[in-house]
Amino acid sequence: MTGLLGAALPAVPLVAGLTGLLLPPSPRGATTGEDRARRVAIGLGVAGAAGALLIALLLLARVGDPVETSATWIDLGGLRVTLGVRLDGTAALVAVAVAAVALAVQVYSTAYLKRGPHDDVEVDHRYPPYAAQISLFTAAMLLVVVAGDLVLLLVGWEVMGLCSYLLIAHDRRLPEAPAAAMKAFLVTRVGDVGFLLGIALLGVSAGSFRIADVLAHDHATGTLTAACLLLLAGVAGKSAQFPLHTWLPDAMAGPTPISALIHAATMVAAGVYAVARLFPLFAAVPTALAVLGVMASITLLLGAFAATAQDDLKRVLAWSTVSQIGYMTGALAVGAPAAALFHLLTHAAFKALLFLAAGAVIHAVGTTLMSRMGGLRRDMPVTFWCTLIGLGALAGVPPLSGFWSKDGVLAVAEAAALDGAGPAPAWVGWLVWLTGLLGVVVTAWYATRLLLRTFLGEPRMPLLHPHDPPAAMRWPVLLLAVPAALLGPAAFLPPFADRLLAPANGVEADVELVHLGLALLLPTVLLLAGAGLAWAGWRRDRAADPARALGPLRPVFARAFRLDDVQHALVVRPASALARVARTGDEVVVDGLVEGSGRGASGLGGALGALHRAALPRAAAAVLAGALLIGVAAVLIGGAA
Repeated sequence: MTGLLGAALPAVPLVAGLTGLLLPPSPRGATTGEDRARRVAIGLGVAGAAGALLIALLLLARVGDPVETSATWIDLGGLRVTLGVRLDGTAALVAVAVAAVALAVQVYSTAYLKRGPHDDVEVDHRYPPYAAQISLFTAAMLLVVVAGDLVLLLVGWEVMGLCSYLLIAHDRRLPEAPAAAMKAFLVTRVGDVGFLLGIALLGVSAGSFRIADVLAHDHATGTLTAACLLLLAGVAGKSAQFPLHTWLPDAMAGPTPISALIHAATMVAAGVYAVARLFPLFAAVPTALAVLGVMASITLLLGAFAATAQDDLKRVLAWSTVSQIGYMTGALAVGAPAAALFHLLTHAAFKALLFLAAGAVIHAVGTTLMSRMGGLRRDMPVTFWCTLIGLGALAGVPPLSGFWSKDGVLAVAEAAALDGAGPAPAWVGWLVWLTGLLGVVVTAWYATRLLLRTFLGEPRMPLLHPHDPPAAMRWPVLLLAVPAALLGPAAFLPPFADRLLAPANGVEADVELVHLGLALLLPTVLLLAGAGLAWAGWRRDRAADPARALGPLRPVFARAFRLDDVQHALVVRPASALARVARTGDEVVVDGLVEGSGRGASGLGGALGALHRAALPRAAAAVLAGALLIGVAAVLIGGAA
């Protein structure tokens, strides 16, 4: 029964998505009512997400020890690929988070993708494929969560990439949306090449792609090291980690609900979950953990500093996601997958809350720029308080959820640094711990700045009359505020903690999920320092942006240290130049030879034909002349006789 539920978990939204793709798009330009296709699409999308959530909750109640069911799909000379699910408490918790966020996004989108106060045209004429693609996105992530085979996991992994491309480019009125979708698709594909090769190495080495077989096999050291490093390339792309992080901020061109789905429940969470699922392999390769630790530390600070100088509300949240995923991968690097997964769950709650609250603000004021907002607290009190909870959890304000999960990451990093605990070298612990502490200060600073610039002070667009969103948008925000506030203390409950602390790998037998003690004081002091600095700068001049305190560093941070430009110069331009050379060679050399030989043959034939045609009159004249001469000769000879 449990195996059937596990198989049904991705199947329910998959069926809803595939059915939704068969619906015709809504009529363009419709301004009143909802057409039948749109109503059916809404029903399918909400039902698919709700069904997945119900199944995930049933699995959470039923699954204790790991459960696995599988059947052979393909057998290639003894190399087996299986169809099956692998379930444990951790998978059930992550599945609940994915399905809950997907349901919130489906409900929220029914109101968000309608004619708003600042829309000149109807924006939801493509709602049926939009809702169907969300369902497929959800099904793909749930397949990653429950897959018992690496090939099956790869299928879900790649379908997510396709769905993200389609959804980011949904609003075709935005000129930047297609380019952002293409960038996300191509950058993540670069990492996915490594991910595919890593899976191939592990499967060939173990003689099976079944995850249990891969984990149990005694791989050669070189093979395992190469496979883990290749897998990290895919993680860097999917979870937007340095150096493949550049696609995520540009992906904000997509609809805001899609940003919530990508950042909270699907794409960026997939990489962290995949490493946690395969963590025994990484624990045996300190080199891979060291690379992961460096990658996590750079990403953590890069995202945090980039968020400090953004004016676009969604880009602040996007860079904060990059930074927060750095905390998760940092926890993995020091050997604590439970801490990483705990922060993944709390992040899913408060980041989905923040993006949907941001969508309410954008829906009300018609812009994403904080420089044109301000004073919204009075007109949008529900949105304000929900955003306050989300930003508090993001910054780690006690006792909100982010406080406990982020402290858990810092505690395991401290233990790895000071006590040498965990499979990674001690310097990795120092690196993750110190960058994590600095990240607390910076995160508190930009979270406070976002709150001040958006909701406090005087309105910078006084002609607007914003208000809290309609019920379909308001209720998902309100309900997400509950786990954003309370999910952290749930770690004190054994039914919750035990599911994260026993992920079927035996690595974390004595690790605590939450920590109480004097060690909590340091992050709290750093939090107050960061928030206080932003508040003090705003109090001196409420009309000014606290980011002016960054001075000459502001444009550097705003461009994220110009790493996108570096990537463009080192990769995009050479690749484009090589493509132009190849195109020129193809058109001039290859096509030139083919077309030239054709033109030569045609010219030669034409010349011979012309020569032949030109010779005909002369030949006819010669024949006539010859006949005339013969006739004359005959006459003369006949007369002589």
